[in-house]
Amino acid sequence: MAGFLVILAFLMLFVLGFPVVLAIGIPSIAYILLNDLPLDLVAQRTLYAMDSFPLVAVPVFLFVGSLMNTAGISRYIYQFADTAVGRLPGGLAQVNIFGSLIFAGMSGSALADIGGIGRIEIDAMKSKGFRPDFASAVTASSALVGPIFPPSIPLIIYGTVTGVSVLQLLLGGVLPGLLCVAALMLTVWILAVRRGYPRASRWPTSRELWRDFRPAAPAIMAPMILIVGMLAGYFTPTEIASVTVAYAVLISGLFYRDLTWAGLISASLETIRASAGILMIVAVAALFGWILSVEQVPQRMTAVMLGISTNPYVLLLLVNILLLIVGMFLDSTTAILVAAPIIAKPLVAAGVDPVHLGMVVVFNLMIGLLTPPMGLALYLVADIAKVSMKDVLRAMGPFYIPLIGTLLLITYVPAVTTWLPRLALGN
Repeated sequence: MAGFLVILAFLMLFVLGFPVVLAIGIPSIAYILLNDLPLDLVAQRTLYAMDSFPLVAVPVFLFVGSLMNTAGISRYIYQFADTAVGRLPGGLAQVNIFGSLIFAGMSGSALADIGGIGRIEIDAMKSKGFRPDFASAVTASSALVGPIFPPSIPLIIYGTVTGVSVLQLLLGGVLPGLLCVAALMLTVWILAVRRGYPRASRWPTSRELWRDFRPAAPAIMAPMILIVGMLAGYFTPTEIASVTVAYAVLISGLFYRDLTWAGLISASLETIRASAGILMIVAVAALFGWILSVEQVPQRMTAVMLGISTNPYVLLLLVNILLLIVGMFLDSTTAILVAAPIIAKPLVAAGVDPVHLGMVVVFNLMIGLLTPPMGLALYLVADIAKVSMKDVLRAMGPFYIPLIGTLLLITYVPAVTTWLPRLALGN
């Protein structure tokens, strides 16, 4: 009972507007004091959470995203995407989605995507006559590829919390990321034909395609290097992050030559600020999770869920409904840290593959970035495009269909997620 009271106290404090760290930390420390446990446990559990080698990858990937924005690599990616797919129905809207796929291969974050290449995309779409609210909706939707396609910060956090192989989770995100992009591009195609959106006047010549591919090639090669390295077993997730930083610094300093010391310092400071916020939540969530484990909350939830059904597909449906609701109120990092340890045990006990479940949980919570009241991606694009949240939500309507469709595909066709990790393992 005490474990559920801790959860209730957290939800109450969060609803009252307390910062996430305090909303999790206050009930956790109160539990320790009321049960006469030594306060040393607070330091012990939080430090134990930080002593995680895979978790080192989080600030490193955040640094890659900041570095790319500072060095101006985003505009080379956008220029090539414009040349490659600008002729498709929807024009710059298709460019927006395709560019996000390329950028996702280095940033691993939806908000980094929006803050970097998203700004360029929204301004370009507005200049070509697209409505600002539609440009915002496309940008927010396509940014969800960032946390799915490797590298992925949410997948790293999920793996750290649940003990699932981070490497397999990252490989499991490749096909879902590509399928999500395909579904979004098809949606834009249909909308463009119905609404008469502008597009490029002709297809590019091979010379034009090569001209814009050359400067973007080093950035485009990054996700290929990461995926091949993971499949071949050359890199651990943390080593992948380090290789990506080294690669980003190398191409920024030697190839693009746009990186300055001032820019490097700015990217470093931005990374420190973002990392501190995430890792503080990870630390207090570890204490929170330990309390739930002591109070056997996961075991009780397992009994309850398996009492409803032992069919893994029924349980996955229940989890999806629950997480869609949770994602409306909690940011994705907090939701993963709090909900994943509780959800994972009953689903794995019912026979769901841990890697498959990880992708279901993370993709579901990423949709939460696009749902009010905690839809951080919506607030960011609305601010960039200078439009109201109401207008952005209205324009988002058609894009929830491919996102929910992709979620259902990931949920009920496990091979979409598990095929590539099993291929890497030789199974």
